[in-house]
Amino acid sequence: MTARVFADTNILLYAGSQHPADAEKRKIALEILRLPDIGFSAQVMQEYFHVAFRKERLAITREEAFTALRAIARKAVAPITAELVLQAAKLSEHFGISYWDAAIIAAAQELGCEILYTEDLNHEQDYGGVQAINPFAGLSR
Repeated sequence: MTARVFADTNILLYAGSQHPADAEKRKIALEILRLPDIGFSAQVMQEYFHVAFRKERLAITREEAFTALRAIARKAVAPITAELVLQAAKLSEHFGISYWDAAIIAAAQELGCEILYTEDLNHEQDYGGVQAINPFAGLSR
């Protein structure tokens, strides 16, 4: 499967957050998740499930987390493979970023994505053909 855009874990977490302080980010995240050519990775699914209902301020239930996982699984999802791990290691070294962020980029590359929605990387930087976009960059903190 292929996709044009990729959503990092924080997009999913904000989309499900019930915390009043996240209202603007929730609206933006939900718009991103409605994009037709969106992709994810097994890593994003794992991170989302691990954090979603454990981070109490989000008020996401275990059932809501399962429902989100089932919806994600119907989209393009890059699996964790030996090749992806090797590519992530190279990207981590090349860009001086964490392995985990590099693995997100490698997954986006594998799916053929042009855009990676995340707040964890440099806004508008090109990472090997994938441009990181922080959709919350214009919001006040």
